[in-house]
Amino acid sequence: MSGRPPILVLVMAIAFVLLAAALLIGSFTRPEFPPYQLTVPRPGAVGDTLVGPATYTLDASSTELWHRFAFTRNAVVDTGAWDVAFRRFHLIAAPGGGIQDLGAVPFDSVVLLPSGGYLANDAVPDTTNPGVGKWYDYSMLTHLLTSKHHVYGVRTPGGKYAKLEILAYYCKDAGTACVTFRYAYQGDSSRRVK
Repeated sequence: MSGRPPILVLVMAIAFVLLAAALLIGSFTRPEFPPYQLTVPRPGAVGDTLVGPATYTLDASSTELWHRFAFTRNAVVDTGAWDVAFRRFHLIAAPGGGIQDLGAVPFDSVVLLPSGGYLANDAVPDTTNPGVGKWYDYSMLTHLLTSKHHVYGVRTPGGKYAKLEILAYYCKDAGTACVTFRYAYQGDSSRRVK
């Protein structure tokens, strides 16, 4: 019998060393956060117009509170009707609304949203929206979330339509869970968002 270890043991040892090195390298690197800054909420009625494309950045770092966004008021709101909400890396639709994944398509290429196929939120195990699913990729090397750049169609509880794309999960102001998204909202109840 030879004194050499089996090949499988050597392969597993090398894989373990590479994984440990990747985790250590990721923990020592300092990420460069995108230049987005938190948007100051200035709610105001938008009426029956097409809004956007607009970019909005909010602090979704709370593990308990949802930050609700109203397309009809073009801002994060504390009271009243809302359309979508963010908490950490979760995105949900307001009750009575829904979200649909339109895929990794250019934002500007989405002109007319579908009339059906919008999914309501799931409540188990944590509130999520199956139309969004996992909108991000996670890097084992950097331990950062990056957007898959999918465009999502949103049908609001009031029967209006918007398109939305999550751009970033970090910003210089708040660091982690600083969600930046762009959207276009149609206030006249048509599905045309460009």
